[in-house]
Amino acid sequence: MQTPPQPETVLDPRQFILVLSRRRWVILATLVLALGVVSYRVLRERKVYAASASLIIESTAPKFLDNQVSEVNDPAAGSYWATKEYYETQYKIIVSRAVSARVVEKLGLARDAKFLGLPPGADLEAAARSADPVALLQAKIRVAPVKDSRIALVTVEDGDPDRAALLANEVAEAYITENVALRLRTAENAVNWLEDRLKSLEQSSRETDLAVYDFKKTADVLSLSLQDRENMVSQKLGKYGDALSNVRTRMASQRALVEAIRQANGDVDRLAAVIGNTLETSEIPKLRELYNQAQHDCTALKERYLPQHPDIVACEVKTGMRRQSYVAALDALVYAAEADLQRMRSEEKNLVRLLEDTKTEAFEVNKKQIEFERIQREASNNQRLYDAVLKRLKDIELSSLLRTSNARVLDPARPVLTPIRPDVPRTLWIGALMGLIGGMALAFGLEFLDNTVASQADIEQRLNVAFLGLVPTIAPEKVAAGGPDLVVFREPKSAIAECCRAIRTNLLFMTPDKPFRTLLVTSANPQEGKSATVINLGVTMAQSGSRVLLVDTDMRRPRLHKAFKISNEVGISSVVVGERTLDDAIKSTEVPNLFVLPCGPIPPNPSEMLHTRAFRELLEQVQQKFDKVVLDSPPVGVVADAAVLASGADASLLVLKAARTPREMARKAVRALSDVNAKLLGAVLNDVDLENPKYGEVYYAYYRYGYYYADKKDEVAS
Repeated sequence: MQTPPQPETVLDPRQFILVLSRRRWVILATLVLALGVVSYRVLRERKVYAASASLIIESTAPKFLDNQVSEVNDPAAGSYWATKEYYETQYKIIVSRAVSARVVEKLGLARDAKFLGLPPGADLEAAARSADPVALLQAKIRVAPVKDSRIALVTVEDGDPDRAALLANEVAEAYITENVALRLRTAENAVNWLEDRLKSLEQSSRETDLAVYDFKKTADVLSLSLQDRENMVSQKLGKYGDALSNVRTRMASQRALVEAIRQANGDVDRLAAVIGNTLETSEIPKLRELYNQAQHDCTALKERYLPQHPDIVACEVKTGMRRQSYVAALDALVYAAEADLQRMRSEEKNLVRLLEDTKTEAFEVNKKQIEFERIQREASNNQRLYDAVLKRLKDIELSSLLRTSNARVLDPARPVLTPIRPDVPRTLWIGALMGLIGGMALAFGLEFLDNTVASQADIEQRLNVAFLGLVPTIAPEKVAAGGPDLVVFREPKSAIAECCRAIRTNLLFMTPDKPFRTLLVTSANPQEGKSATVINLGVTMAQSGSRVLLVDTDMRRPRLHKAFKISNEVGISSVVVGERTLDDAIKSTEVPNLFVLPCGPIPPNPSEMLHTRAFRELLEQVQQKFDKVVLDSPPVGVVADAAVLASGADASLLVLKAARTPREMARKAVRALSDVNAKLLGAVLNDVDLENPKYGEVYYAYYRYGYYYADKKDEVAS
């Protein structure tokens, strides 16, 4: 059996539209059901009203004092996140139990039966003990900030619009009162702490003042300050230092002179040279000049006289005396130089001692100054802290007298008579949308669960069989007029006739080289329109000029004789058993060129009869007498007769009832024909409702084509 090529599966959006159109009543029913359920729920739901009061929340309270105490966490100087955190904290305070408790206590909501949601006549005492009115009120409060502003909307939801407005206003006022109370509690705690701290600082300040006094008395700095004493010691240190430097400079010079004198070793000339260069006096040069003059006079006399001459002797005596005077003066000068050096050493020692004593005194004064400054600094710090705490205490006491808050009511809440829940239009729209979506989902689910052969695609893609055409549903009035079997003959211009002619044409094109002479028509199940298809197909073949014989091989439920209203007393069974001849069994019909071979008396063993040689000879005879032989066989999915007949026929045709034949039964029918090597040309979809959108534009073309050629009677009927 040759199978047709498989068409490429393409997702066509029109198929979705067709599914929705075909299942429109399911979608509509689901939509109506959803709307009914939503309407019932929304009408029974308790109405809830909302009222909103607007609050302006500043980061800090108004300041009327220059030194008013600020909040510990002041978001005004913080970052964006600090400000956001501050306002989020305020929103949490509005819905806190502290604020709600104030409102409950003020309005007496703990004993309000309507607020507690109690039915009339309920035990209020028992309900008040078990209920939590604060939590009930908290659940009704919502806070929403207004974008790009410092305004917050305090919304309260309640079943009574007037009570909702009252509660919203009271919550706003309770929040402001709670802020003021919190600030007062904070100020009171701060005052208590500052008072304790002030007493401690006062005692500390008194003790440090006495410590300063005692230190001055002990250090004897009452008449002269330590700073002046430190300046005097500094001056003394400078003076002694300069004097010591001067003495040491002179000592160095004097020490060099004494060292030079000691190196002269008594040599008068060297000694005179050293002394003359360092200690020029008025006496030494004169004595030296007299000594030199005496030597010069003696030298002049020695040139004129002999050494023993009295003048020379007197001159030498005089020279010796002058030398002695000169040497004595030099010795006195050397002694004076050494004495001066010794004196300078003593002076240096005294200056060093004085300098050390002065340094010790300076260190002592500096130590006393450091100690005094420490004590005085501690006293100043205590006094400054005392003054600051005292000033802060006065500021807090004064600022606590101001009942200011960082929040104020901008617009009080007013009753709104339109409920926010249930939102009937919105809820109905949502219900309609959900119903529509649910209906569509149900429609596609039903379509997915539909396991019947309902379209050309089912035949070609799921059964892998060629689609030869369809037979439209016959209108009831036409069935009543003459039955469904001869509609093609009675109404040749109808859509049914045109569809049957299309099937005939497709059958001929399926075997163009070797046209079939024997065609077996079968179905998967009973009552699928197989016999009607055989009759109408035979009519179209006969109308095309061929001699056509319709053979009723359904020996269990024969029907062809009823359709043509002929006798079934003589038929196939009569010919096979040899009771009658073939010519006696073949009956003519009102359709030209169309003949019928009825079943005849129903045999007890139809399958064995179809296997007999006599039946095969009968088929050979009718093939010689007629151009086309169409066999009306039993359903192939029910009995084996059709498979037996198909093995001997030139071609086979499978009739499937639209939206009635299960796909699995159709597959079994195709498999049964394939097992006996039957040549299955294709399948015909019977009883197709062309007005159903499921069958699309292709099937609609059949309907319009038949409608175009229909007569006036057909137009009225359609």
